[in-house]
Amino acid sequence: MTAPFQVSHPGSDDDRPPPVRPALGAVAWKETIHLLVNLPFALVGFVYTVTMVAVTGGLSVTAIGLPLLAAGLLASRQLGRLERARARVMLGVRVEEPTPLPGPRRAGGFFPWLWAGVKDPVAWRTVLYELVRLPWGVLTFTVALVGLLVLWPVLPYVTRALSNVDRLMVRALLSPSDELERRIAELESDRGVVVDTAAADLRRIERDLHDGAQARLVALAMGLGLAKEKLLEDPDAAAAMVDEAHGEVKLALQELRDLARGIHPAVLTDRGLDAALSSVASRCLVPVKVLVDLPERPAAAIEGIAYFTVSELLQNVSKHAGARGASVEVWRTGAEPAGRLLIRVSDDGRGGAGLDGGSGLAGLAERLRAVDGVFLVDSPEGKGTVVTAELPWRSR
Repeated sequence: MTAPFQVSHPGSDDDRPPPVRPALGAVAWKETIHLLVNLPFALVGFVYTVTMVAVTGGLSVTAIGLPLLAAGLLASRQLGRLERARARVMLGVRVEEPTPLPGPRRAGGFFPWLWAGVKDPVAWRTVLYELVRLPWGVLTFTVALVGLLVLWPVLPYVTRALSNVDRLMVRALLSPSDELERRIAELESDRGVVVDTAAADLRRIERDLHDGAQARLVALAMGLGLAKEKLLEDPDAAAAMVDEAHGEVKLALQELRDLARGIHPAVLTDRGLDAALSSVASRCLVPVKVLVDLPERPAAAIEGIAYFTVSELLQNVSKHAGARGASVEVWRTGAEPAGRLLIRVSDDGRGGAGLDGGSGLAGLAERLRAVDGVFLVDSPEGKGTVVTAELPWRSR
């Protein structure tokens, strides 16, 4: 008797069934039973699929056609789940379950959810699987039954050949797309990063306004009120208060300019990356050489991300690198839609920077990954730091 087999990873060495033996072992019996029950399962799946396609196709010109199609495809997904479970138990084929479709709330509303259900590739592959299974189910049932009655000496070899076709069909039509599943997981993770980053930026702006410019404007209003009261009684004291209030106004304006620059600098909007990065470099504590070689300006979103990436990297150079000089290079490679915007910021400081060093580089890496970017750090101890960032190029 051969022992039942299990498969852990599709495509691995363990994914192959044990060698065929003339005796009817446990594996051969499982394969035979699987082939015999192919017909009733295929019959149910075929009847459902043909009925669903015919009814929803006929009603597609009405308002209920598409919702019925989405519901029918969702049920087809469940048929695929049943077939994967049957293949797992009877054939030892372990196929990962596809990612569930999001509900109407997560999809952004009823119509986005409806469209996602109608164009669901997993469900449509299951429909194709059920359509081709009926003739195959008739064939496997007939061959297995005849083999069980009159060809039992060679039955294990016959069932193995037919079962291998079943295994191939399950893997080809009922497996999730590895690339699609990976991309969905990445997008879900990136969406969380973008939401968290936007919330953190809003909190930072609120805190800066509350603790900085708002506090100064409150003090300014109080000072002007006191000066107004003393204007007739003590003109000299009132003049001094007005002079002090004038200084507070200047400081408040400077803080508002700094805050606006942190949100989106006017020079970036008006003159582009070259002028904006030169302005950032002029505020760095070490000399910075800026070289921007772009044939045209990228999309505003990409331009803003590039600006804030360089700005934060130069702040790290000022605070942590201990460098005597630094350089910023920005250029474009390739053409749309595969073009990339490349950024390289290097310094001759002490090195030793890393994504886990608490310098904010990990946050930058997450932000760039959220827009399909790449962030690399090369920082050997004592030999300076080179940070390379890539962003997808999009023209204005």
